[in-house]
Amino acid sequence: MTPTPIPLLTAPTASGKTALALHLAAQHPLEIVSADAFNVYRGLDIGTAKPTAPERARVPHHLVDVVDVTEDYDVARYVRDAETAIRDVLARGRVPLVVGGTGFYLTGLMRGLPLTPPSDPQIRAAVEADLHARGLDALLADIHALNPQEAARMERNPRRIIRALEVHRRTGRFPGEFGHSTPAFTYAPVAFTHPQLEARIAARVHAMFDAGLPAEAAWLATQVPPNRDPRPTAWQAIGYREALAVHHGHLSVDDAIAAVTLATRQYAKRQLTWTRTQLHAPLLDPQSAETHLTRLLTPPLRR
Repeated sequence: MTPTPIPLLTAPTASGKTALALHLAAQHPLEIVSADAFNVYRGLDIGTAKPTAPERARVPHHLVDVVDVTEDYDVARYVRDAETAIRDVLARGRVPLVVGGTGFYLTGLMRGLPLTPPSDPQIRAAVEADLHARGLDALLADIHALNPQEAARMERNPRRIIRALEVHRRTGRFPGEFGHSTPAFTYAPVAFTHPQLEARIAARVHAMFDAGLPAEAAWLATQVPPNRDPRPTAWQAIGYREALAVHHGHLSVDDAIAAVTLATRQYAKRQLTWTRTQLHAPLLDPQSAETHLTRLLTPPLRR
């Protein structure tokens, strides 16, 4: 491990992570390593609030637009790619700043990956059939009856639920009960939120629909069918299903905006809960976060 922790910036969606990172990059030799589960996908630009092309031209970004929407991209692959990016940035004598709000990506970086066994296609297929027959809530209830903490860790993600039950049926243990690999780096996490978060979320959702989110969702549907079971990873991004319904005339824009705003607020609350219960970092205001990061970004971190 590097003796100097890598700075890591996290906040709920719409708090202003990108803006703060770009502001800091204007003053320090930074390169941004994204920790966002949907910014990895090419073509998902509007609905993921991805940094714009001009923003990425100003500051090097890593792990943005690295896979097609037809692919699945899991936490193990993310950790490998992020650690490679961090090594490359350090080798150039610059400062890697990890920026993102995807909790299981950040957990994988900071704590290592679970040492779970490889997938068993036969058992996995049986779990998928069970999901199709009984539904997501029933499978999640099965996990909760055996291990409530593991059920909470699933965050209602179908792929994680399938994987958890596959491993449990094979080994009698859930993924969270296995040990973890040793992280390649240590990290200095800085977490913040914005005092007007709910208003910012509402404004962002309106802006996404104004910018053409329904058309982006329609394009995604041409690449990946939205109704496969389990749901494709790209379709798990908030807002795309509602935006597709708008495109097809099945939902009004106002109703879609209301639904997506509510879902985004709920996601932001889950992110804040993760920060309190898993990250164990003080939750700062934006100005305090900038001050804290400025201290971290001064020498001797620069190599």
